[in-house]
Amino acid sequence: MRLGGRIAAAEEVLQDILERRTPVALALRDWAKAHRFAGSKDRAAIGNIVYDALRQRSSLAFRMDDDSPRALAFAATVWGCGVSLPQLDFGDDRHAPKPLSDAEHANLNGRIDLATAPDWVRADVPEWVWPAFENNFTDEAIQEGQALAQRPSLDMRVNTIKAIRSDIQTEATPTILSPIGLRHPPVDGFGRHPDVQSTADYQRGKIEIQDEGSQLVSLLCAAQSGDKVLDYCAGGGGKSLALAADMNNRGELYAYDIDKRRLAPTWQRADRAGASIIEVIAPPAETLPALKGSMDRVLIDAPCTGVGTWRRKPDAKWRLTESALERRVKEQVTVLDEGSQFVRPGGYLFYVTCSMLAEENEAQIYSFLERSEGFSLLSAGEVFEERFGVDGPKPWSEDGLTLTMTPASTGTDGFFFAVMERQS
Repeated sequence: MRLGGRIAAAEEVLQDILERRTPVALALRDWAKAHRFAGSKDRAAIGNIVYDALRQRSSLAFRMDDDSPRALAFAATVWGCGVSLPQLDFGDDRHAPKPLSDAEHANLNGRIDLATAPDWVRADVPEWVWPAFENNFTDEAIQEGQALAQRPSLDMRVNTIKAIRSDIQTEATPTILSPIGLRHPPVDGFGRHPDVQSTADYQRGKIEIQDEGSQLVSLLCAAQSGDKVLDYCAGGGGKSLALAADMNNRGELYAYDIDKRRLAPTWQRADRAGASIIEVIAPPAETLPALKGSMDRVLIDAPCTGVGTWRRKPDAKWRLTESALERRVKEQVTVLDEGSQFVRPGGYLFYVTCSMLAEENEAQIYSFLERSEGFSLLSAGEVFEERFGVDGPKPWSEDGLTLTMTPASTGTDGFFFAVMERQS
């Protein structure tokens, strides 16, 4: 496909996403199935245009004075993929979009200054979310929002049950903070990341795809060999696998999730990783109540809005609603109250979200401490410095105790982390 055809395809996919609210991954998959002539490079290029358009939807629409799929596709091609205006002369390409109008050409040439836009537009954060976002990050809120609108890296975690970082044959470079991470930087232009899952190291369980931030929160749990650990909202098992490796595959590690469909991949992933200590507990979980009050460490990776993953799932940014946030907050209250019952006296409760909103993070922790006896909040910042040193990037901390990692501060997805000890 030539450039014009790729832009036209991106416009078609964006129309499906914006008008029919189709998830981006599904919209791209459906387009590819209907256009099997498109090669892998074409699909990657179209995907880059679409993802860039969604990541920066509000700022691109402002600069184009137009929020249509066509305008977003052209804007993302120029400002996201680095295509010059002369390259948008498609000549006799019958698959290309209609030629640019004078107004579109002028806008793509920078006629409208983004600096004149409202802050939420410059930050590419939904307008209704902006007050909470600004309250959390104050003077750096725009910078944090813009970092969430950039392309992400591809991070991998080395599975120390089977390998050490220097064993892995890869062009990826070591991550800055995680001692077990490797990183492929964000792609440029129409590029694409390597297919890590087809490599021998992945197939043999030596590496897992996992954002560095997710690696860090797993390491911050400081699970020890011989511990009894419960991953209460285990999902697909990514953090369970990381915890098992940190425990040197010795101890007891239970992976539970209320949604057994999300747990389904965990058996196969654990087998590939050699994480034999993982016991998957799927609903209806008759064995789960017997674990109450006996766990050394309980990790609650709570259901959340996923604000911290907007680089990877930008369509979720614009689908998020106030009612969805309210539902997530209620679910977080429930999982905190339920999961805390499994911590033994002297044990630790870890609360994690991939959100960057205080309503889902600090507010939940302090509300839990008010209604729950016997738990005290510890300094996650001290644990962070002990584990990862004092010279590298630093996460946010509103209270000096809890942590919020962000793309701007730590170069990771957005993650909140808090640790509490049960005294009685």
